[in-house]
Amino acid sequence: MRKLIAIILIAICHHTAQAQIFSGERVLNQQNFDQQRWSWGYFLGFNSYDFDFDYKDYNPSPVTGQDFAVEKRTGFNVGLVGNLKLSNNIDLRLEPGVNFNTRGFQALRADANTYREISSTYVHIPLLVKFNANRLNNFRPFVVGGLSTSINLSSNENNPDDNSAGQFRMTTNSYYYEIGFGIDLYLYYFKLSPSIRGVFAINDELIRDTDPNSLYTGNVEKMSSRAIFINFTFQ
Repeated sequence: MRKLIAIILIAICHHTAQAQIFSGERVLNQQNFDQQRWSWGYFLGFNSYDFDFDYKDYNPSPVTGQDFAVEKRTGFNVGLVGNLKLSNNIDLRLEPGVNFNTRGFQALRADANTYREISSTYVHIPLLVKFNANRLNNFRPFVVGGLSTSINLSSNENNPDDNSAGQFRMTTNSYYYEIGFGIDLYLYYFKLSPSIRGVFAINDELIRDTDPNSLYTGNVEKMSSRAIFINFTFQ
């Protein structure tokens, strides 16, 4: 799926650039699209989640230089887009969606098998401000930033079992700030907007184990998610 989307995107960009930049063609697609007060769409994309740790006492493994190892994997995003035009170059966007991801997690300062597989399903709701450059033919670069919240449906926050029973627990609700960039491509039938965005949690997402000396939580002051989103928005 990723390879297919990449091939399609490259072909579209190549065809549009060749037609408009090299040949000098000035055929504008979707000429009145940006005049709309409201516009709607949907997005598909990919994500990669990681953890960022702050420690009470930084004493990493002498072998690896860290207390924990996080195995990042590629997840999937899907959702809707609502766009409100505030001015010619500024839009307000609401992008509710669902993100699916799995991370591998392991405490390194132990001889026992401490590996945990953390599967997460997030209902993710960002409110973003989109700053658009002036349109150039059928291209329009933009930067985007804002705040978001998510509900982790797989958090195990209320599970009485902790890591001693094999359960890694996180908070259900999390809050983030986001910043990214992309480009609007005005095609014949619709507008395609590929973008890349960094997503950084503000709050501590770790639920501590009952044992204060737990290998997983005892030395952690704060654990926050961070992620990269690559989305393709269709409007």
